[in-house]
Amino acid sequence: MLRVLTAGAVDGPFLEEIGELHALEELTLEWPVTAPNLLPLLNLRKLRRLRIDSPRAVTDFTPLVRLPELTSLEIENAKHLHDLAWLRPLKDRLEVLGIDGSINTAQKIASLEPLDGFAFRRLTLTNVRLADKDLGPLINCRNLRELVCARFIATQADFMRLADARPDMACTWFDPDNWGPRQLRPPP
Repeated sequence: MLRVLTAGAVDGPFLEEIGELHALEELTLEWPVTAPNLLPLLNLRKLRRLRIDSPRAVTDFTPLVRLPELTSLEIENAKHLHDLAWLRPLKDRLEVLGIDGSINTAQKIASLEPLDGFAFRRLTLTNVRLADKDLGPLINCRNLRELVCARFIATQADFMRLADARPDMACTWFDPDNWGPRQLRPPP
């Protein structure tokens, strides 16, 4: 029984075939994913970990919230993903969430507000551009222990506010020394 699968160049018919592998617990869909939707994944009732790289045509990610065992979700370079509100049904279930851009394309996200109070312990936001530049919603993610992101996602002041509110959380940008050398000001 196949429990772990990595597949590349997944189009619609290929995703339908993958959807017939009912024992899958871990699935990685590598670049490029050209399937028009994610509906075939609904058959994977045991799926715990899912990683999707470059879902070009997918405009609706809501089928993923109906995967009863899903605890780890990573989506990279999703052309049509800008709002995270669809994730709310996974609030108490996700342990790991990654919403990442690619090396050449930033993932544009409106706000982290829909993630307020999520139970995840690890969040990656690699090459993400937040429209509101606000990390505040992560303060209420009490299980969050690791935040991985670039410093341009928010201001240094916002990172420091989050660090002060959540000293139990690790993030490279909580250390002021990682922001580069301080500018020396001439004496008045």
